[in-house]
Amino acid sequence: MNGTATVWPELPYPAWRDTAATLQLWTQIVGKVRLALTPWTNHGWQVTLYVTARGLGTSPMPIGDEIVELEFDFISHRLLARTSRGEAQAIALAPQTVAAFYRHVMDLLHGMGVGVAINDMPNEVANPIRFPHDRTHAAYDAAAAHRFWRALVQVDRIFRQFRSGFLGKVSPVHFFWGSFDLAVTRFSGRTAPLHPGGIPGLPDAVTREAYSHEVSSAGFWPGSEAFPQAAFYAYAYPEPAGFRDRAVPEGAWFDAKMGEFILPYDTVRAAAKPEALLLEFLAATYDAAADAGGWDRAALECPLGVPGRVRRL
Repeated sequence: MNGTATVWPELPYPAWRDTAATLQLWTQIVGKVRLALTPWTNHGWQVTLYVTARGLGTSPMPIGDEIVELEFDFISHRLLARTSRGEAQAIALAPQTVAAFYRHVMDLLHGMGVGVAINDMPNEVANPIRFPHDRTHAAYDAAAAHRFWRALVQVDRIFRQFRSGFLGKVSPVHFFWGSFDLAVTRFSGRTAPLHPGGIPGLPDAVTREAYSHEVSSAGFWPGSEAFPQAAFYAYAYPEPAGFRDRAVPEGAWFDAKMGEFILPYDTVRAAAKPEALLLEFLAATYDAAADAGGWDRAALECPLGVPGRVRRL
């Protein structure tokens, strides 16, 4: 594959909003299985999904002495379940209600001997409907889901490169199913003031544990009703004085309502060098957080990693 249109596919939110809304709820069902099976890790990192060579996956989850993993395959359009006992089962990704998808996932897991129960109330969505009762969301445009995954492939690899330039604590590049975004987070190493909470659909205890330490975070989301376009974002918590006034690449800006720097996906897609522009945005917004926040940059940073080359000391 080559060419910007193939590597960075079109992703107009209005054209696939119904599929995006349904797919977000489907990923929440799978993500909540991971939440139920996996021990808590700092900042809720145990619940996330990961970009794979075919879609989005849970990575292995413990089931007694064995493991199970689930993967959304956006090439063959199926949800695949595999266990370390050698079992493999799948359900089709096709137009179906959230209620039907929920029933199929639970039946599939229980049929494989995976006893799991989840909280069936969606998180971080407006007007949530419990999964078993949601017959409203039922769209699945396979081509749109494939384009979304293809965009995630590019974002994931560039976020991973950016992640390599940090010696301090840094998150994996992972997909949060509640907010439906791919993110990577750097930490100053200092604790943060208690978060006020109040994020709709997210328990305050979860929010406060997630933001227990100072962060500079960047991510990508495909759009929402409140912000109907795919975009990259970056923020700092707590936001230090002067953060929002720092210079960022042309085409990006600080959105005061959202409290984040924004760089539209279409701006990156149309750039002569999309990867360079995205890396510039990631570096500039991190610089803003680290400089305004007084991070110990000399102790925390290193050059970006190069495959097969040991980091020079």
